[in-house]
Amino acid sequence: MIELRDMKGRTIAVLGLGKSGLATARALLCSGAEVWAWDDDARAREVAKAERIPLTDLATADWSGPALLVLSPGIPHTHPAPHPVVEKARTVKCPVVGDVELLLRSMPAATFVGVTGTNGKSTTTSLIGHVLRSAGGRVEVGGNIGLPALDLKPLGAGGVYVLELSSYQLELAPSLGLEIAVLLNITPDHLGRHGGMAGYVDAKRRVFANQAGKTAVVGIDDEASRAIYSQLVKLGDRRVVPISGAHPAPGGVYGLAGELFDGMEKPVEKVIDLRTARTLPGAHNWQNAAAAYATCRSLGIGRAEIARALATYPGLPHRQELVAVIDGVPWINDSKATNADAAAKALACYGSILWIAGGLPKEGGIAISFRYGRLSH
Repeated sequence: MIELRDMKGRTIAVLGLGKSGLATARALLCSGAEVWAWDDDARAREVAKAERIPLTDLATADWSGPALLVLSPGIPHTHPAPHPVVEKARTVKCPVVGDVELLLRSMPAATFVGVTGTNGKSTTTSLIGHVLRSAGGRVEVGGNIGLPALDLKPLGAGGVYVLELSSYQLELAPSLGLEIAVLLNITPDHLGRHGGMAGYVDAKRRVFANQAGKTAVVGIDDEASRAIYSQLVKLGDRRVVPISGAHPAPGGVYGLAGELFDGMEKPVEKVIDLRTARTLPGAHNWQNAAAAYATCRSLGIGRAEIARALATYPGLPHRQELVAVIDGVPWINDSKATNADAAAKALACYGSILWIAGGLPKEGGIAISFRYGRLSH
């Protein structure tokens, strides 16, 4: 748990008592803050009450008291309409932030790496953590994956936080200034929460905020990300490393026919044949590997050391996870592919496919998926 020393003696409102909200409330209480916690769901309030987290109805509270509103990322603060409590906080100029902001403020000596993108965030974040741990680093991995930001262990100088950052989290972290910021890709998703595609792209671009003099790792395999890459290169205020899973990326890192190449320095050198890495199939995972490689090289890890770690990456549950082989037929669990683009990339890794799909419709439908591979249904 992270100690939030600058919160001691202050009144802090927490809206949303899911995983990250509960972690935030616990960290604040342990740091000596007065906590006003609330969730619109009575069941969530009961969980908080069982943990002796003090509850205050923020819809009727006196907003002259709180110094800060810590908002769970799933709660709207702009589109389609701000939550009424957010509006009350803004009326009295009470700052609205997320738990990642509190982590950034409390661990100024640590190194922060942030990973965002529509697809591949979790794999890339965990892969970076795996490589850094394999190299003997002091590393904490969390954010939108695994542990909430304030449940991570405290790290001082020399420690590295590797955070998966959603578009929602990026909008709630005004102090963001990552040592290495990674943008994998952008395809339509969560458009209702961002007022359309332009708003979604702007939220993703925030991963590069306050980053002058640092390193940006940017995917160039989709139009929106390529545009951001070009903008950052023109700014000229940081190192910009392009990555690709399918095409050469001059000056960057790329996968080509399954082989990973390092072109960050001349001459270009082959790093590893990723087709031998069972947990990293397909061009989308080769881009993930390129991002992890570029990040870890930028942190000073050697080429051979990274290659060894990539080969031993165990993978993540529910992401192209081999669960069984029955009568010679592999059964793959890819249930974390929650949009058409993610599913399409997974399907492209295989030949003859029986695709078992379900869930709720999202932006763009599923037509895109039928352009990849051969589907039986």
